[in-house]
Amino acid sequence: MIGLAALMAACTNAPQEAPAPEIKIVEPGEQAPLADPGQKNFGGSATATPVQDTAARNAAMRARRAEMNKIRTLHFNELSMSDPYIYAEQSTKTYYLTSSGGRMYKSKDLVTWEGPYNIVNLEGTWMERAGFAAAAEIHKIGDYYYYAGTWSDHSDLIQQVPRRYNVPHNQTVLLRSANVEGPYEVFDENPDHNYQPREDDCIDGTLYQEDGKIYMVYVHEWTQLIDGTMEYVELSSDLKKTISKPVCLFRASENPSCGEMNGLGEATFGRKMPGWVTDGPQMFRTETGKLGMLWATWGKERYFQAICYSESGKIEGPWIQEPKPFLADNSGHGMLFTTFEGELRYIVHHVENNGPRKPQMWTVDLSGDKLVLGHKIDVK
Repeated sequence: MIGLAALMAACTNAPQEAPAPEIKIVEPGEQAPLADPGQKNFGGSATATPVQDTAARNAAMRARRAEMNKIRTLHFNELSMSDPYIYAEQSTKTYYLTSSGGRMYKSKDLVTWEGPYNIVNLEGTWMERAGFAAAAEIHKIGDYYYYAGTWSDHSDLIQQVPRRYNVPHNQTVLLRSANVEGPYEVFDENPDHNYQPREDDCIDGTLYQEDGKIYMVYVHEWTQLIDGTMEYVELSSDLKKTISKPVCLFRASENPSCGEMNGLGEATFGRKMPGWVTDGPQMFRTETGKLGMLWATWGKERYFQAICYSESGKIEGPWIQEPKPFLADNSGHGMLFTTFEGELRYIVHHVENNGPRKPQMWTVDLSGDKLVLGHKIDVK
């Protein structure tokens, strides 16, 4: 027998709201073994702070960054950051530099930089709890500028992988602004919207357009999968939501130079987690029309820049990995941009010995079928 509410809805054609998805509570559990004393390690030591205590964790991070976040003028060589990305705004002839950290620097000449500026407004969203954005990028599509950043809420676990990792809620989310300098804000009616499946640990999303469609290409983390993947989803024309299921382009281990982290002697977050890493995608086309992708992983020289090409010339691939690193020597997560003089540049972070991550700029050539690395630019 049909219920009264269902009968009334059918008769009036009243729209029915989809029920909110049930969020499963995941409890933290046993993680991977601790790194050995003095072992190579990325991402800091394993913390004694409970995983749910994100407020205390973020407060400590804000305290450490308080001095660094004062607006000042710096030479390029004084900058320290991960995952640098430069957006060149033609209308004002200004370069905007974003990175992991959720702040922005600006420059007229690529030498002197002013910042860091806070350009995002996360009030009322889950990202407000998560803190700073990782691997931030700026894209212009139509009349708006879009800020693609990855937020991680360690108070909200999506999975507990025994003897491995307490997997946090990680998502790349788009914010929007009519001004390149922000403020960038959530423009979806649902401030808790996820662009990737909520149960997936996803980072480093970038935007790519092909045949009138807009895609987000992103990393499905190795910390959850063991063998990390590069994936994409199609977005709606207004960029408010995802309109397709994720498609896997390739796995990290398909690259011949990619090493397994434990086998390389690399610890992550202070723990020994086996696996193969995908990081930081950026799509590009050569002047002959070949579709390529920059991405990053780990190998014999620690972090390195990998590169691959689509055999079909389309996003679906198949993607063929270049056998040798594009740039090694503990450098990676590089991005291409064009100067106001029309010269193509490649910006990447590099670590010297045990020092901090520092940005470098290189010349590159796209005139043939493949991206060719030139020389490191001595910024004076």
